[in-house]
Amino acid sequence: MKTPKLRFGAIGLDPGCNPSSSGVMENALIIGASGGIGSALGAALIARGVRVTGLSRRRDGLDVTNEASVADALGRLAGPFDLIFVATGALAVKGATPEKTLKSLDANAMMDQFAVNCIGPSLVLKHSLRLMPRKGRAVFAALSARVGSIGDNAKGGWYSYRTAKAALNQMIHTGAIELARTHRDAICVALHPGTVRTPFTENYLDRYPAVPAPEAAENLLSVIEGLTTAQSGQFFDWQGKPVAW
Repeated sequence: MKTPKLRFGAIGLDPGCNPSSSGVMENALIIGASGGIGSALGAALIARGVRVTGLSRRRDGLDVTNEASVADALGRLAGPFDLIFVATGALAVKGATPEKTLKSLDANAMMDQFAVNCIGPSLVLKHSLRLMPRKGRAVFAALSARVGSIGDNAKGGWYSYRTAKAALNQMIHTGAIELARTHRDAICVALHPGTVRTPFTENYLDRYPAVPAPEAAENLLSVIEGLTTAQSGQFFDWQGKPVAW
């Protein structure tokens, strides 16, 4: 039996193909679909019978830090999608590794972190609104990180990455407030996947327990499937436990 593959760069869904109001996912859009977590999510969704559209920089030239690129890529999609998952992100951008001390702060490196880890998902959220149904359950989820938690920060360091993820969490929280006014059944959340064995974390795997990407994908989907509108705007880990802002 052949392994199902993602439909990368698809133009969208048939106009009559509407998301389910029962909470069962039918149509999903993954941004960053060629990455470790993104590709694993796509495979897990397809195994569930979900129709998946995947977009990525590697396969489609999508640059989430460039609004024209985001607007063009999402503008070619018809939707609607009952799951939009942003699986993009980077720990080291342009070779700049996480800072261990304030003396290592660099303005350009910090701006690069914000571009990738906050501005990118924020632009996707902006241009995703028309792709989400006005009625019926829909979820917008973006990968965040526990180190972006202000309340859970006891170690310090990693200034740019932490701050960019904290800003993303605020964007998700604030965006969820507006989204609830126009899409009453929609849920908008930030998710921490845990430490996952991907190229993203290969230099840090000796420090924390890690899981393979397929396991992380199943964990994240279990959390998504259990979310309610009352939890919109919040930040959850891979076990479904709230993470402090």
